[in-house]
Amino acid sequence: MRHRVAHRGYSAVAPENTLPAFAAAVRAGATHVEFDVRTTLDGVPVVIHDRTLDRTTSGSGHVWDAVSADVLSLDAGSWFSPAYAGVRVPTLAATLDLLTPPGPSLLLEIKPPATLDQVKAIVELVAERDLLARTIVQSFDPEVVALVRTGAPDVRRGLLRLSFEADSVELARELGVVCCNPPVDDVLAAPERVAELAGHGIEVMPWTANDLTRWPALAVAGVAGLITDRLGELTGWSAS
Repeated sequence: MRHRVAHRGYSAVAPENTLPAFAAAVRAGATHVEFDVRTTLDGVPVVIHDRTLDRTTSGSGHVWDAVSADVLSLDAGSWFSPAYAGVRVPTLAATLDLLTPPGPSLLLEIKPPATLDQVKAIVELVAERDLLARTIVQSFDPEVVALVRTGAPDVRRGLLRLSFEADSVELARELGVVCCNPPVDDVLAAPERVAELAGHGIEVMPWTANDLTRWPALAVAGVAGLITDRLGELTGWSAS
């Protein structure tokens, strides 16, 4: 198992999808840092998971209905711990700047809704920092993955799945992805599908692998890596 993927950064020790979480992921030995990108009303890509601001910030409402100045002024750390009060929602640009020095690969998830122009703008920020070779752009929405193929055909693509149905193999091949990432339970229930994808050169990295007792079975199932909140433990387990 080659890949240790920090889910929304090292989100067990710092608030998810923030610069402290990304810095912690690098220090803890991530091979990949995973994060989520949405675009604000005024066209600025920001790093946040949910459709709304409510859970992880001091704001409320849909991300795409808010202008960037308002989103970037919110507290995105207090919900996690008072120690992180005042931590902000990062822009994609700031996130990429932090991760530009030699280090982990980037697993950049574009959340729907996303337009072709928004996808192009996101990839352009990656390209400006010469990070395309270290980046995989993924989405749960096959239409967004297709937009990435249209707008930036040279960037590597990934397909996330809510369930590991039999059609996952055909869809992954059709979209030309390098990885297909389904839930942990589904991978353990269908290791033959992992092998089939591997036969087509497509890696599987299940999410979210936080139960350490299941890591050996996932390794036996043939996964290429794990997407986890518990990155430090995964780094230690991999070394042993």
